[in-house]
Amino acid sequence: MAAITSVSQLHSSLSSLSSLYPNYRSSPLILAPKTNQNTTICCLTVRSFTFSRRRLSSQSVPRGLIIQNAATKPAKSPAEEDWKTKRQLLLQKRVRSVEAKEALRLQKENNFVILDVRPEAEFKEAHPPGAINVQIYRLIKEWTAWDIARRAAFAFFGIFSGTEENPEFLQSVESQLDKDAKIIVACATGGTMKPSQNLPEGQQSRSLIAAYLLVLNGYKNVYHLEGGLYKWFKEELPEVSEE
Repeated sequence: MAAITSVSQLHSSLSSLSSLYPNYRSSPLILAPKTNQNTTICCLTVRSFTFSRRRLSSQSVPRGLIIQNAATKPAKSPAEEDWKTKRQLLLQKRVRSVEAKEALRLQKENNFVILDVRPEAEFKEAHPPGAINVQIYRLIKEWTAWDIARRAAFAFFGIFSGTEENPEFLQSVESQLDKDAKIIVACATGGTMKPSQNLPEGQQSRSLIAAYLLVLNGYKNVYHLEGGLYKWFKEELPEVSEE
């Protein structure tokens, strides 16, 4: 299942239940932000619903059970900006996308650094030699009311390791790479800025989000690994692991 990283994605996924289950009566989970001045309230509502062969009992899913808390959602971060805006800046700053073999050549001949923004566990399993790992998303760490609400929402979809934006991403990058460093940002799949018939504005990815944050904060030589590390490994380019 694809990672769900925002309330809007969760709400969209829940809305699709009606098409998947003909006898669906009402959302088993409703995550509804309500804005009151500068405070965003997140409400969780659990209701009973039916599948085609059996009805969940009121004991297993109590009817009308409403769990509410004043969960204040943090203000929108740059990483949550819409993809169209991100892509426009990436193109404006002339962020190049390079294939795996070209990335390897740039690393060897032009002192480019591969910045791997995947989770630490994936990085340790396999990564290009000399790559630096700074994860752009991490496991949810805090236990504020908002974080508890997000954990509950992830758990509803069977995801018990929900992720959030890493607030220390830029700080960690800056501690290892200065603003003039030559960087190739990489994630698992890479995404693309290239338009296609099905994706007229390309497709967002973790590495493109990271590249956006870097150029937004003054990094001048940022490239992007097209096809991601999936392509790197598929083409059997050098890799190392950490036990």
